[in-house]
Amino acid sequence: MIVCVLAGLGGCAVPPGDATPVGPATPVFFQPYSAALDVPAEAVIASAAQAAKASPQVRAVVTGAADSVGSEKVNYYLSETRAQMVADMLVQDGVPEDRIEIRANGITPALSPIPNGTPAQSARRVLIQLVD
Repeated sequence: MIVCVLAGLGGCAVPPGDATPVGPATPVFFQPYSAALDVPAEAVIASAAQAAKASPQVRAVVTGAADSVGSEKVNYYLSETRAQMVADMLVQDGVPEDRIEIRANGITPALSPIPNGTPAQSARRVLIQLVD
């Protein structure tokens, strides 16, 4: 079993199989009900792309999440769309598509406890985890 400990706002993404994380996961945050990338999100993704390009042996696991506002089905789709948007930007920033794995978690707990159904910025995220 892999145990992930959330560190600050970065958190962690579970790498596939026996992959080893390379540093902490990089969080990209979103506005409610949105998969649009704003300027701060694009800067975070560009930084992660630079790190990935500097180490050609690593892969990027891109894991989308959503808060608990709305249905499970809609939030799964939203988390998948967010992850795809981040992956597309990584490719645009020069990371080869075959080095990116996309995952969607749907409704994901916020990084700090809040009542269910309450919007949570920290749950509306995509984590970019570089893995060996």
